[in-house]
Amino acid sequence: MSIESDSNREQISEPFSEPFSERASTLQDGIALCLSGGGYRAMLFHVGALLRLNELGILKQIDLISSVSGGSITAGVLGMNWSKLAFDCHGRATGMERLLVEPIMRLASTTIDRRAILLGLSFRASVSVRIARCYRSLFGQSTLQDLPDESIAPRFVINATSVQTGSLVRMSRSYLADYRVGLIHHPDVLLSQAVGASSAFPPFLSPATIELNPEDFDPGTAGDLFCPPFNQRMVLTDGGVYDNLGLETAWKNYSTVLVSDGGGKMQPHERPAANWAFHSKRILDVIDNQVRSLRKRQLLDSYRSCQREGTYWGIGSNTHNERLPDALPAPDDLTVAIAATPTRLKKLPESHQQRIINWGYAASDAAIRSRVSERVADDSPPPRFPYAIGLG
Repeated sequence: MSIESDSNREQISEPFSEPFSERASTLQDGIALCLSGGGYRAMLFHVGALLRLNELGILKQIDLISSVSGGSITAGVLGMNWSKLAFDCHGRATGMERLLVEPIMRLASTTIDRRAILLGLSFRASVSVRIARCYRSLFGQSTLQDLPDESIAPRFVINATSVQTGSLVRMSRSYLADYRVGLIHHPDVLLSQAVGASSAFPPFLSPATIELNPEDFDPGTAGDLFCPPFNQRMVLTDGGVYDNLGLETAWKNYSTVLVSDGGGKMQPHERPAANWAFHSKRILDVIDNQVRSLRKRQLLDSYRSCQREGTYWGIGSNTHNERLPDALPAPDDLTVAIAATPTRLKKLPESHQQRIINWGYAASDAAIRSRVSERVADDSPPPRFPYAIGLG
């Protein structure tokens, strides 16, 4: 959330350069919201941010919600239920507790990764298939076509990474696309499957697969890999492997970019595991940490140089840096403890879930009111946290 000054730091004017995307020739004067990965921790942190964005009247103004991994769970639930929200004349929705908070907290009260891994190793069904089945408790038989009409609501883009092409795969109501293969209009992929692919973190939860019909592709979008098996089956891994903040589509199209980052801070290990599985995970954590740091640096540089408007808040942020006298209290020792929540799809006590939601609420409030207050209809400070437990 704070923006450190460093005159010697390299400035990167165009951090994202993938050839195929729905890239606009000029930036749209709209708002994009990016929801990062980070397991249940990020999923709940984003819930708190969305609650505050709704109170500030910004949620209704958002044109695009781009998500990866744990952020895609939250985005998927919000998108599936968007049409059921009732917005008042101030752009504030009622029903957020019932339609977003309660289903997310129910999921966070269940461990799904350990059981999926054990069953996936023991039986023929893959781990990712088991995870997708668990997500059906949230999404049922809803598909990408159950996301809201993009002419009157935000476009929800769920991102995954292709293990085959190394590219970002975007899944929305309008399209499913890999620029090296092509684009399918109005895909009927199950939301549980799309979110499962977006959150298929390697090595244990990856890969996920989506079966395709080559005849469904728009011939005018065929890429250099429009051929079997690429146009018959997508083999996917966590969206955060390619873009762990969900920035790609947002950056290329919108003038205002808001980023909610629930990714944890990598901790030092004196004796890293030597077995291949856990050592591989540690290596992936190192890579993720470096890529996340680079993306964040590029994003903050774009704010400084006025290439983009917007703001960033993270689970590791320090709201004291915003110099907002009426910010909700967020002592460093308490926020550091929340940020240390493991990146898992593992049951969390209700009290801890509430703390994470409260922190997402407070962090987003401080960032929005100090950096993009012109977008806010009423910038009055929140009187309290959503939950009385606060951050402690």
